[in-house]
Order: sequence, then C-alpha cells, then structure tokens
Amino acid sequence: MVNFGAPVRLAQAVAEQPIWTPYRSLVSGLRTSSTLGEHGGKVCGVEVILTPWMAFRLLGMPMHAIKEIAVPVPEILGTDGRVLEEQLTAAADWRARFALLDALLLRRCALGPTPAPQVIAAWTELSRQDGLVPLARLAQDAGWSARHLELRFREQIGLSPKKVARVFRLRRALPLVAALHPGSEIAATCGFYDQAHFNSEFKAMAGCTPSQFAVHRGLTVAVRPVDRLPGQLTSTLIPGLLKE
Repeated sequence: MVNFGAPVRLAQAVAEQPIWTPYRSLVSGLRTSSTLGEHGGKVCGVEVILTPWMAFRLLGMPMHAIKEIAVPVPEILGTDGRVLEEQLTAAADWRARFALLDALLLRRCALGPTPAPQVIAAWTELSRQDGLVPLARLAQDAGWSARHLELRFREQIGLSPKKVARVFRLRRALPLVAALHPGSEIAATCGFYDQAHFNSEFKAMAGCTPSQFAVHRGLTVAVRPVDRLPGQLTSTLIPGLLKE
C-alpha cells in the first residue's frame, strides 16, 4: 500500500495494549491475527493485493522475513520503493499511476525467483478447500516430505501449511459469524474440533469473541462498507475507533 495523504496507523488487534505505528506506505506479510487500522477519516492511495507466492517473486526475498509484520515499502524495495512513493503521489491521474505500477511489477517479476509449482498447487488446494486438507495429502501430492513442504511454504508463502489452513478456516467462518449462525454449526462446518475450540481460535486470531465480531460487523454494515476485496468479509468498524 502507498498512501498519498496523512499516514495510516496500524496495531495488532490481539495485543492487550495496542502499539500504534504510522505508515506512509507498507508491505504486509501473511498474518495469523487481525490488524487494527486508524486514519483521520479519509484515505487516498494505491493497494496491490498479491498471492504470497507472487509476492515472493516480486519482492525477491523469503516471505517468512515479513510474516506477521508490516514494513515500509522503501525498506523492502529500496530505491524502487522511494521512487514509487514519489511518482505515485505526483502522478497526474489514476491511469498514470497504474502505468507506473505495471512497469515496476512487470520488471521485478521478470527478475525475481520462480515459485515452485508444488507450492502454488498446495496453496491453491488449501484455498479451494478452506483449509480442510490434511498436510500429509498436500505433501503426497507435491511428492515431498511434510518437512520439505513446510520449509518451502515458509520460504515462498511465509507461513507453514498448518498456519495457512488456520487462516482459511477463519476466513470461511467470518461470514457465518456475521450472519449469526450458531457457534456449534460454524465449528462443524469450518473444521474446528468443537464450539469451544472455535471460540478459542477465533479470539486468538481476531482479537475478539465471535459475538463481539458480529456486533462490530453489524455496525459496519449500518454505517458504510469497508471490505477491501469484492465478495469477501475483510473488515469491521470497532466502537471506540469509529469517529464521525
């Protein structure tokens, strides 16, 4: 993300005392917990959403180096990042900005490392099955040992297959929680051992209970949509942070 206005501030949703860090631009690795975001009421910028294995190719670095954190773009891309911030902010219109982004992404893609087809296939299967795929089957399909699959995932995805599966299970559960489905039903549908396991995992990853999330999501829908991906529930407005 490259922001053209005042910096946005981020903090970990699961922290007892959130520590807010301002960013003009950032690269965010994969996370197993939610992030709080705060701004002054208006955000203008560009966000590029990449599959983790494509981020591995474009950034040219092991993805586990940025797991669970956000890093300013220049710290990752160096001169490319500093120039990108300046050029995107100064560009005359959105067509010019997209052209600048396309040029940078295509150039870095051509120079970056090639992700393993086995990693792409395993990620795709985990996504398609909402995380409900045994690790042993993923390793067998890849023709690798479970340990080797985990190592390649950490390099090219950032998280282990087991942690990626946790994220996909939670992603599947979020719209069911927002729609007020019973916890026992969600647990069974999304691959949790039982409702207690689901509640524990949800709070550990989202920073709130399922019922609190449902309330926050209801406020979000009532005020304005904030989801960043079409067809996916990605965000809520949190009471206390909401400023009209």
